[in-house]
Amino acid sequence: MPGRPPRHRRYRRGLPLAAAVLAASLLAGSAQADDPAPADATLTADLDALLSDSRLANAQTGVEVLDAATGQVLYARQPQALLTPASTLKTVTSTAALDLLGADYRFTTEVRTTGSRYGSKVVGDLVLRGGGDPTLLVQDLDDLATQVAASGITTVTGRVLADGTRYDSTPLGPGWAWDDEPYSYSPQISGLTVANDPEYLMDTVQVTVAPGAAAGQAAKVTLNPAEAPMAFAGSVATGAAGSGSSVGVDRGRGSNELALSGSIAAGAAPVTSWVTVEDPSTYAGRVFAGALARHGVRVAHGGAQAATGQEGSQPLVSHRSQTLAELVVPMLKVSNNGMAEHLTKEIGKVKGGRGDWATGIAQVQAFLKANGLGTPAGRQVDGSGLSRYDLITPAKLADLLRLVQDRPWFGAWYDALPVAGNPQRMVGGTLATRMTGTKAANNVHAKSGSMGGVDNLVGYATAPDGRRLVFAVLINDFAGTSPRPVLDAIAVRLATGPATTPAAGAPQQKARSLSAPATDDGYPGTRWEDCEAVAHC
Repeated sequence: MPGRPPRHRRYRRGLPLAAAVLAASLLAGSAQADDPAPADATLTADLDALLSDSRLANAQTGVEVLDAATGQVLYARQPQALLTPASTLKTVTSTAALDLLGADYRFTTEVRTTGSRYGSKVVGDLVLRGGGDPTLLVQDLDDLATQVAASGITTVTGRVLADGTRYDSTPLGPGWAWDDEPYSYSPQISGLTVANDPEYLMDTVQVTVAPGAAAGQAAKVTLNPAEAPMAFAGSVATGAAGSGSSVGVDRGRGSNELALSGSIAAGAAPVTSWVTVEDPSTYAGRVFAGALARHGVRVAHGGAQAATGQEGSQPLVSHRSQTLAELVVPMLKVSNNGMAEHLTKEIGKVKGGRGDWATGIAQVQAFLKANGLGTPAGRQVDGSGLSRYDLITPAKLADLLRLVQDRPWFGAWYDALPVAGNPQRMVGGTLATRMTGTKAANNVHAKSGSMGGVDNLVGYATAPDGRRLVFAVLINDFAGTSPRPVLDAIAVRLATGPATTPAAGAPQQKARSLSAPATDDGYPGTRWEDCEAVAHC
């Protein structure tokens, strides 16, 4: 696991003024008047008590609980309020992708040639054509280079061209914060990108700082993969043993220069950060070019250049991703933003002819409308929920989760949701340390979503009588102490039944980042999703 990211700021983003005014006006019109009569008086009393917690005093809260089989509303509070979904929006993106693209859909990355082959020589260029694969790993590029070498090619007279033109040239989503750009949860989106860890942190490089042999020496800085196009400014000093570490690795906006600063104690463990890289397609091309060299394929013009997408070429070798049903597992378990955005643009490309956000989201909204979930319109501008512009109602999320139960891919999708209290990384995911020791553990399957002033939980709980319940709880506009214990207590109540319901303020095991400091209330002081990738923010 990586260490604490350098100079990780502890503040969180505020809601833009225009969005705040809009949200406030929408909420004012939707207040308690849209709450239906309670269907379960005991549940209503219990949830009302939990939601009276002082941490919610000035927050906006929307809740809906349904019987998953019948659709009966068992509890509602402001179910039609338009609220910021954060990463619970990934439930919309993933279900739309499975329905529109199919559970067996795969992404294909190709190596192509622009020229002719004469024996072991290619006269022309090699083109690494991206197919939008959000899970393309460094190892996959190495495997492609192995295939090229195995085909007998030893010399390329031209260049390596990196083609990321399957998607448009807009790398960042609407409303994404500029000061998030260096961080791994805000990768640039391209039709060709590469990840360097098994959780598919695309468009990132690992920067590892290790102490020198003795105090006073410069620390050693390494990149993984080594071909990443990063330049360094400044340095990190090696401090006295036990002196602590204050490593700074800061990427300047719009550049691949890393400003190094601070110190690391002699004998201390290395500090690793994940930093995004400008121009992900060319970055992937450089990694591929390095792999070709290692496998004995000489390219006359080294490095990699951007392709136009108009080059005439012939296929040489290719790599296919896992199926979409398999890919949504890491996307949902560890809340991978980049994967959600790739699915959004891929939906646009396949179903609408354009690999951009607007086309993809139009297709997602058409999917919702076709299934009776078109109103209220809300607002969606990305696939991951990273944008503050996104708005959705608890009722729509709950209705979506009930709707998809009859889809042939539902079992795989349900299993891909994080499972409360399960410590296995690719089972519990973002809920691995939440609701442990309760009836919700290994019962509740749900997607979390949080950012500054936002904490949400949407999913399923199995009641003691065997009924499956659907719930959506969205809490917006809080400040100060996190209301997360309230979210967890609601899920526990649904899984436990009316007896022995814990109080909202009862001590709970809290989700902790392994790479971020804790705030005063014991929660991680992170910039997004409460470090939903646990160690990667």
